[in-house]
Order: sequence, then C-alpha cells, then structure tokens
Amino acid sequence: MTANRFTDALFQLVKSLEKSEKRHFKLYIKRSSSNENLKIIQLFDALDKMDEYDEKILMRRLKPVTKPQLANLKAHLYKQLLASLRLLKTSVNIDLQLSELLDYARVLYYRGLKLQSFKMLERAKDLAKANHKYNFLAQVISLEKKIETLHITRSSLEKTEQIAREATDISTHIENVVKLSNLALLLYRWYVQNGHARNKEDEKGVRAFFKNMLPPNTETITDFYERLYLYQSFCWYAFIRQDFLMYYRYSKRWIDLFSEEPAMVSVETGHYIKGLHTLLNALFNLRSYERFQLVLKKFEKFASTQAALTYDNFRIHTFIYISAAKLNWHLMTGTFAAGVTIIPGIEKGLEQYATYVDLHRILVFNYKIAQLYFSNGDYAACIDYLHRVINEHGNLRSDLQCYARLLHLMAHYELGNDEIIEPLTKSVYRFMAKMKNLSVVEEEIFKFIRTSLKLSPKQLKPEFENFLYKIKHLEGNRFELRAFSYLDIISWVESKVYQKPMHDIVHKKYLNAKSRVYTG
Repeated sequence: MTANRFTDALFQLVKSLEKSEKRHFKLYIKRSSSNENLKIIQLFDALDKMDEYDEKILMRRLKPVTKPQLANLKAHLYKQLLASLRLLKTSVNIDLQLSELLDYARVLYYRGLKLQSFKMLERAKDLAKANHKYNFLAQVISLEKKIETLHITRSSLEKTEQIAREATDISTHIENVVKLSNLALLLYRWYVQNGHARNKEDEKGVRAFFKNMLPPNTETITDFYERLYLYQSFCWYAFIRQDFLMYYRYSKRWIDLFSEEPAMVSVETGHYIKGLHTLLNALFNLRSYERFQLVLKKFEKFASTQAALTYDNFRIHTFIYISAAKLNWHLMTGTFAAGVTIIPGIEKGLEQYATYVDLHRILVFNYKIAQLYFSNGDYAACIDYLHRVINEHGNLRSDLQCYARLLHLMAHYELGNDEIIEPLTKSVYRFMAKMKNLSVVEEEIFKFIRTSLKLSPKQLKPEFENFLYKIKHLEGNRFELRAFSYLDIISWVESKVYQKPMHDIVHKKYLNAKSRVYTG
C-alpha cells in the first residue's frame, strides 16, 4: 500500500465514524495516556475537522511534527482506530465474539492452563454451532486436537472420538460451502461482465459450467450456508438465462431461509439485504406489482431495524437497493413524473456514499435514471445520464454499454437531430455487432430507424404499426427478452401508434394487471 493510499484510507476511516464511535475511541486511548497516544488524539482531531484531506494543512496543525513522524503517527492511529472499533462492536457481531473466544483459548493454552482453554473452546464451539459458523468451528476443533495430541489431558476415549467425528463432518460442510460459494461467485462475475445470455451459445456455455460446478446430491443439503449458496447459485443461473420464474422461486427460497432461522438475519445481514434486493428484482422482471409492493414495504421496515443500522455497510446497501427498487416501481407503473422527483435524493445519497459505492452500481443507477427521463419525455436529461455510462471505459457490463448507446440513439431520434442520426446509427450498430449483442429485436430497431429517416410524417405511422407487429411477435422468445428488459421498446412504439404519452401506455398496463388480480 502506498503512502497516499494509506493516507486516504485513514482519512476515510476517520470520516466514517459516528459520534458514539469517536467518543469510544477517545476513552479507549486515554486509558493509556502515553505521549504518543496524546499525539494521535491531536492527529485524529485534525483529520476529523477536515472536509478534504490536505497534508500541508495537517503538517501546520501538528507542528513541530516532521513528515516521517507523521507517517508513523498515521500508522499508529489507523491501528488504534481498528482496535477501538473491534472492541466496541464485539458484543453485536458473532464473528468478532468467536474470534475473541478463540484468542482467549489460545492465550490460556500458551500459559499452560489447558483445562481452562478447553472450557473456552467449548463456549466457542457452542456459539459456532448455533450460528452455523463451520469455518470457526474447524479452527476450534483444530486447537482441541492440537492440545489432545501434544498433552495428556485425561480426556475420555469417547471425547477424543467425538472430536475426530466432528472434524470429519465439518470438513464435508466446509467443502460443500466452498464449492457452492465459488459457483455463486463465478456466475455473478459472468453476469457483471456480460449481462444476460445473448444467444444459444452463451446459454449452452453457462449451462455446462453450472452442471460441472454444482456438487452432487444437493437435494440432501440441510445446513444454512450450504442452502444459502445453493439458492444464490440457482438465482444467478436463472437470471443469466432470463428464466425469471426460476429466478423468483430461488430468490424467495433465499429469503425463506432467513424466515426459518430469524436469528441469522443479524448474523448474515449482508446476505439478507442482498436477498431482498434479488427478490425485488425478480418481481420487477415478472411485473408482479402487488408482491413487489409487499416486499418493498418489508425492506423499508427492515431498514429501520438495529440489524440494518449497526454497520455503515448495511445502511449503504439498504439505501442503494431500496432506491433502485423505487426507480423500478416508477418504471413499471408508468409513474415517470413522480419517479423523476426522487432522483435528487438518490443522487445526494450516492454522493454521500461515493467512497463506498462500486462502479457497477453507479452505472446501473445512471442507466435507470436515463430510462426514467426518456420515458418521461426529457430526452436531453436522458442523454446527459447516458454519457456517464458511455464514457466509462471499465470492463463492466458490455450489455449496459450496448443498450446505453441504443437508448442514446433513440433519444436523439426523438429530439429530431436528423443530421447525426445516420452516422450515430452506423456507430451504434458497429459497436453492438462487435460486442455480439445484436438480436432480432435490435436488428428491427435499426431497420426501422434507417427506414423512417426517409419517410414523411404521414408515412411514418404505418411504419410504426408494422414495426410494432414485428416486435410483439418476439415477446415470447427468451433470447429476445434481453432487449425488452433493457428497453421498454414495445411501450415506446405503442405510444407512437396510439399517439399517447408513454406514461399513459405503461400506466394502463399496470392498471389492467391490477384489475386482473382483483377479479381473478
């Protein structure tokens, strides 16, 4: 880690602290009031008062500290801050509690107090079993075996046999968790890089990969973590293949797993939050309006609980996923004008959490906001947000890059920028072809745009009707769902054919779906 990166990391850590955490840190440091500790309090206060990191200002405030001394103070402050936070959060974090018990057991063992060490390990073992923490359990049993092997502890034969059996069982659990978590991780990576399967070749590759990586006899799995990663793997497998019904079923099983064991919500809060997001995403793709609202309300209620508020990470992801769900709600119900009003609040939150939000998430937000502006008829604002996606040169979401360019072309088409439409059409077509992202729907969009440039307004309506007929027939094709997921192209064309604003078209679909639910 370079000096600058470390400086940034220290400043970010200080600025992330809440009032209670700052107060605890100062009390923690003042317990041992050495001269060096008093200096790091001065450094801490100086950093806390800064809005942006500036080392020159910091040096002036800490005179006569030299640059080498400052580097040492920073390293010491960083270490002490982490120690203080660890102490403060141990009581509410199972992983930290287990680490503490294991550390105590090691300390007692190295002091020769083997029986006391065993008692501490038994406490750790009970806590690990209750919370399905098999990785920690493996460490506990490893220390038990070490003590039994190296020393005469007077343990019964039954006790040593039990330790051996537990070690074998745990290794099986851990092996399954490793395989299933690897599968979930690699499928997620595939999606982040490529998006949905583009064609039969993509699907064949993903199907073969999934089949080869999936452990045998998964139907016999009963452990919480094994089931969690199994459901996540099926979720990503279904989502990539755009099998949204399977995606919904496994995202629901993911959340049902926490309903079966409510205590695990506070143990694996991050997985619970991600599960709620995944379930909402599945319901959005299925246009299951009523269930979407119920899950969103459940998510918003959870956001105010202690489990969601304990750590910054959980607060940030809860904000991100609930914000994304609200954008999706407005997109699928046609309430575009109302959706536009929530954008400033979302952007303020994203700016506040800028250090912690990954680029992939920012790209998705920019694209969703651009969609909302396009659907609401504000094509200039749509183009501004699409530029944020198009100008990002990272190796993420080639699908999003393609559809951002296509939506950008459509926005210019709506603005009547005829002088750039033809070269822009060629450019976008070449880009999508290069990315192997051209399906029948996209080909039809390009054909329509090229043809429509030569037509008079009077001739345009029949062309729109013909275009609508062609793409409506593709709705049942799973490999064409990709285009419909990223662009509500059918509602856009319908708005032209029926000469109604796009929000009327989409909102009517929502109302019709609601009436079918109530009468069905």
